[in-house]
Amino acid sequence: MSRTPKQATVLAVVAALAAGAVGIAGCGSESEHPGKPREVTVVGSGKVQGTPDTLTVEAAIEATAPDVSAAMNQSSGAQQKVIDAVTDAGVDKKDIATTQVSVQPEYGDRSVITGYRARNALRIKIRKLDSASQVLARIVDNGGNQTRINSVSFAIDDDSQLVKDARARAWGDAKDRAEQYAKLSGQHLGKVLSISETADGQTPPSPTPMRSMVAAAPVPLEPGEQTVGFTVTVAWELS
Repeated sequence: MSRTPKQATVLAVVAALAAGAVGIAGCGSESEHPGKPREVTVVGSGKVQGTPDTLTVEAAIEATAPDVSAAMNQSSGAQQKVIDAVTDAGVDKKDIATTQVSVQPEYGDRSVITGYRARNALRIKIRKLDSASQVLARIVDNGGNQTRINSVSFAIDDDSQLVKDARARAWGDAKDRAEQYAKLSGQHLGKVLSISETADGQTPPSPTPMRSMVAAAPVPLEPGEQTVGFTVTVAWELS
């Protein structure tokens, strides 16, 4: 298809304008961050393990009776016996907390109220693990068939040193990675440009649900280990 000289001239101008636009965008992108230093950003992680030194018991006392007062009196009386028993076993009162008090109606046929169920729940922290089995036995003995042991969970009471160690390992891991990349690229690490961290937190053994026991036989308990971890993101200048 032949073009007139005028058409050829118009096409040439459009092509030139298009080429000029690409060149301007390219120049703009090259000068977008003038003088920005080269850098390397890496992620390091660090984890440490520790042995738990406390055991937390989530327990409850339940009682049913024809009227509200009787149900509450029964559950509260059994709860007080449990509290007295565990304090006698060496648990400090500051480590015993009431977590729930409730009363709910019980229904029979045709939604008729047949009685009431009262529930008093406790959280008990045991700091002397060698006495934990004895404390559990006392809870069951004094709460009787009204006892509900919902779970037991181990924890490290003071993990501050583990946190420091985990951070140090995460930092060391990040720096090793950065130095390797710098060496591979023929550069050297300069000053640190930014640091951010994410705490993985403690990873405790899963809480163990337990049913109330008929006799107060010693309960085998093993604390296992807990993990404290950190992830750190660090950017270094390359020189």
